[in-house]
Amino acid sequence: MIKKKVTILGSSGQIGAYLTDYLREKGHEVLEFDKNNGEGQNLTTIPNEGLHSAIQWADFVFFLAFDVGGSRYLKKYQHTYDFVNNNARLMVNVFQYLEKYRKPFVFASSQMSNMSHSPYGVLKRVGELYTQTLKGLTVKFWNVYGVERDMEKAHVITDFIRKGFEEGSFEMLTDGTEERQFLYAEDCCEALETIMEHYSDFKPTDPLHVTSFNSTSIKEVANMIQGQFNLLGADVDPKYMDVTIKPGLARDSVQMDKRNEADNYILGWWTPTTTLDKGIAKVFDSMKGEFS
Repeated sequence: MIKKKVTILGSSGQIGAYLTDYLREKGHEVLEFDKNNGEGQNLTTIPNEGLHSAIQWADFVFFLAFDVGGSRYLKKYQHTYDFVNNNARLMVNVFQYLEKYRKPFVFASSQMSNMSHSPYGVLKRVGELYTQTLKGLTVKFWNVYGVERDMEKAHVITDFIRKGFEEGSFEMLTDGTEERQFLYAEDCCEALETIMEHYSDFKPTDPLHVTSFNSTSIKEVANMIQGQFNLLGADVDPKYMDVTIKPGLARDSVQMDKRNEADNYILGWWTPTTTLDKGIAKVFDSMKGEFS
């Protein structure tokens, strides 16, 4: 394996933080670029000399940055001016430098990119079109989960775990019958490294869907998390062992019950290995230290 200089745009995000650590452990040289590192790394700032240098330096770029979060965040913000403007600006900013330096890159899209009712989905589709014109690769993520630090943008698994510890219960936004495919962040990192290493084997139009290829209802996810609380020993506050699930009444308002089918093309190069129950247990174990 050839060691590379890799720039990760969105290196503090849910996937980016895991990928940064993962690639460094594999011996790659990683340049972190994220607005959490300072205003000079805010991708919506145009022009941005730091971004110019970060892309020029790299052998490979992972474009993971986006103004996005879980269902609660999208429901609240995706129809606002700031949400649309932030994502449009950061795409214009990044793609101009990728075009200038002709760097190999991956653009992080979503399985929601064909959902025209969603501004998030439409913006991701625009990113895909940019990527195709530059002959980069689009990767569609299906609900990648792992430890998160920005709880305003938390996705369902970390949101349920946090609320279980803080409130002794957690409430689903919906009735929990909708199904999702969930992928553990470390499996996602393996997929991204594989795509980087086999970059020349892929075409810009290839359907690179990175997912577990297993569907699970939100209710089942909630039950798995409740089971983790039930397993806690006597060394923690007993109230954590009585966590309850409150079902919501609404239907799925983010994806509007639309279901896509994952394309398994990527399985010719990579296969996920972490089952959902084991992945949830890993995230739970990492988070419980914050509350014990």
